[in-house]
Parts: sequence; C-alpha cells; structure tokens
Amino acid sequence: MAIDFTFTTAQRELQLQSRKFARDVLAGAIACETLATPEERFLATKPIYETMVSAGYLRKCIPAPAGGEGGGLVDMAILAEEFYSVNASVTLTMLGTVLGLLPILLGGTPEQCGRLLAPFLRISGAPLAGFCFSEPGGSANAASPSPGEGVRTIATLTGDNWTINGRKKWVSSATGWDRKGADMLCVVCRTDPDAPTDKGTSIIAVEGPAPGVTFERAIDSIGHRAHLTPVFGLQNVVAPRHNLLGKEGDGLTLAMGAFTGTAALVGIFGVALMRAAFDFALRFAKTEKRGGIHPIIEHQAVGYALADAKTSMESARYLSWRACHALDTQSPGAEELAIQAKIYGSETAVRVITELMRVVGIESYDHETPFGRLLRDALALPIFDGGNMGVRRRQLHALLMQPAYDPLTACGGVG
Repeated sequence: MAIDFTFTTAQRELQLQSRKFARDVLAGAIACETLATPEERFLATKPIYETMVSAGYLRKCIPAPAGGEGGGLVDMAILAEEFYSVNASVTLTMLGTVLGLLPILLGGTPEQCGRLLAPFLRISGAPLAGFCFSEPGGSANAASPSPGEGVRTIATLTGDNWTINGRKKWVSSATGWDRKGADMLCVVCRTDPDAPTDKGTSIIAVEGPAPGVTFERAIDSIGHRAHLTPVFGLQNVVAPRHNLLGKEGDGLTLAMGAFTGTAALVGIFGVALMRAAFDFALRFAKTEKRGGIHPIIEHQAVGYALADAKTSMESARYLSWRACHALDTQSPGAEELAIQAKIYGSETAVRVITELMRVVGIESYDHETPFGRLLRDALALPIFDGGNMGVRRRQLHALLMQPAYDPLTACGGVG
C-alpha cells in the first residue's frame, strides 16, 4: 500500500491557477460585503461570478463524465481552499450551485443530465442552481413519521406534470439574481402524502426561472455577507413528470448522498478560513513589537499559539483530503470520513480563528484586519450543510450502532 499526498502536475497547476484567480479577481469582491442590504451585496458580486464562469471554474466542478472538466472531489477541494480563503461569499455562490446540481449528477438519467446540465457547462452567463432541502421550522428531522411533520413541501402529479407547493429557506441563490428563481432548483418534496416520509419523498428538478417561485425575504446572515440565502415560497410551481430524479420515494436517500459529498468540502472551508487567519497572524507576529524590543513571535506564548494553530489546520486539511479521496474512489469508510471532516474542520476553524485573534490582540477587533469577516464566515460551518449537532453527529452515531460496523474501516484496516 502507498500513501501519497503528492499533487499531480495537473493538480499543482489547478492550485496555482486558482490561487492567482483568487488574488487577482475574487479579492476585489470583498468590498461588496459592505453594501447596505443582502440583495445589494449579492447583486454586486454578479460580474465576479460571471468572470468565474467564463474562466471555466464552474465547469471544473462538474465531473468529466457529465460533460464538465472536474477530476473529482480532491481537485474540487484544492480549488475550494484557494477561493474560499480569499472570498467565501462568491465561492459559496459557485459551490452552492454545484450542490444544487448534485441530485442531477447522482440520480439523473443520461437524458436528464444532458438536458438539465447544459446551461451550467457553458463558459458564459451567470447560471445559478439551488438544492431546495431546508424549510422554515427546520429540516433536521426531514424523515420524521407522523405525528412529526418531516418534509412539508408537497408535489402533486396531474397528467404529465408535477405541481409543487411549499416553502423553503437557507437555499443558496435559490431566487436568482432577480427574485424570479434560479436557473435550476432541485426540490425535495412529498410526492406520496400517504406513505411514510422516508418512503414518500422525492426530488424534482424545476427549470427556471419558474412562475410561482415567490421571494419572501433575503436573510441578513451573520457571515457570507455577499451570498444570497432567501426565504421563498413555491406556489403551484409546475415541472414535467420526466424531471423526477431517481426513483419516486427515494428523495431522502438521494439528498443524503449529495450532502455526504459536500461534507468533506466544508472541512476544507474551515481550512481555508484558518489559513487566511494564520497568514495574517504570522506576519503580524513577525513584524510587530507592541512597544517592546523584539517581534512578538519571539515570545514563547505567541510561538506556541501559532504552532498549535498550524497543527490544527494541517490536521483538518489532511482529514478532508482523505475523505475526498475516499469518496472519489468509493472506498469503505468514505461516509464516516466525510462527516468527521465536516465536524472537525468546521469546529476547529471557529476555535483556531478565535485563538489567533488573541495572538494579534485588540487589533484583531478592527475591520482593517480580516478576523471579523473570517470568524463570521466560520460560524456558519458547524451549523449549515447539516448541523453538527442536529444531523452530522447523529449520522456518526447511527454508523457506530450498526451491527456490522468495523472501527478500522475508515483507515483501510477492515478485516
């Protein structure tokens, strides 16, 4: 067996190209976060997003078998770290669109993939997709049987069309650039109200902008200030029968498959934010004397704090890479590793950024430094994409309780 974290030539090129694009293009969009309203901030990023699309980065996130240029989750993690460390908002708009397409990529037929993915394979425009899972009132118990509600959005089949009614929340870019709806919405909904929730829920692709997508408000989120997460309704939204993804009733299984893939990337998001905070803190410690005679990095307390932060960051990066590789190769233990990467990377980011603020001291409380932005963005990581308490630890708990669970599977040591 060989364990090798060496990049291929193509991966190293992807890293350097992404780093340069982030520095030259994405950094300039940080100013969008200072505008007055969530929609103003989001709309101001549209030219930057268009540049990302025209540079081919959305195509690089869509797998090659589906017509894109993506080489797998490891490659996406390399790209995501470079982008997210510079501008989390615009990066999340692109990767939220990729999440919106995942039910098609995982559950779509060849015909559906060819037809529905076409707008996202072009290197022009600003196409958006949203994965419409979360609902007002929460979705941690999406499969809850009666008397629990579970998924509350309903789709009724009449002839050759589904008619969808319900409300959704926290779906990246779902109402599009103009409140009329994203170019593609993959909607988790009840297609058989008489069946148990886990057997009567499906995912239907809605090609947009679709009449009946009704904007309610843009959430004024703590972090990701220039990224749009709306509350919106689906009022008699119509989609053709043939836009059902996968088998009817298998929607929650398909949804969990999509969220397993994104879990490892959330770990990388945490790495990216830690990296940006560490870079600033290290430069600060090497140049600032704070009224003394030596740069503060020469003080043991500062040096040890930086060493601990760097160790935590590298641990999160390699766990996330391991999870991405396991998912790419469909290795045993991939689900466990992905969830662990999400939990560890997200919670470590909040802790490490806070600790690095102590290294810098009161200056870190000034918006002239990046710490406020980085910490606000980090606060989302433990609670979105399946909250660590309400969803992710429960998933790990369920794995541990399985009679056939082998604790050595994740490290490749299964007997």
